[in-house]
Amino acid sequence: MLGIAFVKAEPTTYLLQYRGGKVVREGAGLSFFYYGPTTTVSAVPVGSRDEPFIFELVTHDFQSVTVQGQVAYRVADPRKASAMLDFALRADGRTYLSDDYQKLPQRVSSITEVMLQQAVKNMAIKDALRASEIIATQVASQLGSHTEVVALGLEILGVSVLAIKPTPETARALEAEARETILRTADEAIFSRRNAAVEQERAIRESELDTEVAVELKKRLIRETQMEAEASVKQKKHELERADMESSITLEARRKDLVQGQTDNSRSLAEAEAFRVGAIMKALETADPRIVQALAAIGMQPGQLIAQAFGGIAERAERIGSLNVSPELLQSLLDSKLPEVSNGRRS
Repeated sequence: MLGIAFVKAEPTTYLLQYRGGKVVREGAGLSFFYYGPTTTVSAVPVGSRDEPFIFELVTHDFQSVTVQGQVAYRVADPRKASAMLDFALRADGRTYLSDDYQKLPQRVSSITEVMLQQAVKNMAIKDALRASEIIATQVASQLGSHTEVVALGLEILGVSVLAIKPTPETARALEAEARETILRTADEAIFSRRNAAVEQERAIRESELDTEVAVELKKRLIRETQMEAEASVKQKKHELERADMESSITLEARRKDLVQGQTDNSRSLAEAEAFRVGAIMKALETADPRIVQALAAIGMQPGQLIAQAFGGIAERAERIGSLNVSPELLQSLLDSKLPEVSNGRRS
């Protein structure tokens, strides 16, 4: 009525009242009356907003990927935003005069798409599929310093890349490659396990062979020691036998020498006795036989003398008529109990 209008803003809406081309009132969450024919009111939303995006981009190896995520931003400088875009309200204070307020998310989305394309075009598809966090960090830093973003007075709160997906054909190819890689890895693991088992079996076998070789060497050493001991015993036995033989030979030689010495001695004694007897016989050749007989009777036993007497009687048997011998005399001769004769006389 009469051109007077009322406007009321939320705390997340920044109002700017222009009159005569100058800002006469501004602030977030204001409410006031104004005169419509001479006043323009701009309502700039300053609350944080999330702008989702889904972009189809191309990687360094010319593969298409779909990048999905969102950008969180807010208007940090409402004056710059109102200078770049038309946020003027109608006379009712509720609706905008133009659709520029809808261009702000579009511009943020376009700038984000450019930044994402710059980040993805330098990566191969395999690297891009695993680099969502790296891409989000890189885009957020570049987006915050972008010229248009700064000119619009925007503050980038964050960039989130939720998913990076290849095309179905590429996904199947990558899955097949990954599957083959996994299967190859599984085969290599099986091969490694079998190889390890073979190596362990070989090590066990080598250990057993080493043990057998050590045992055989031990047995061989024992046999050699036994053979050396037997050879030593045989050698010692042979030496003992040779020493015994030499000792026997030496003993036999000594015995032979002794017998030879005894023989020589006996011969010398015999020769000496023969010489003595010869000398005696030579001396007695000229002597009277009766004297010799008397000399021979010296030292004889009574029995011998009687035997000699009987011999003399026998020599003269032709002259003796008869001879009587008493039994007592014979018994005394047999018992050798004849009376002792001393100096040729009966005691």
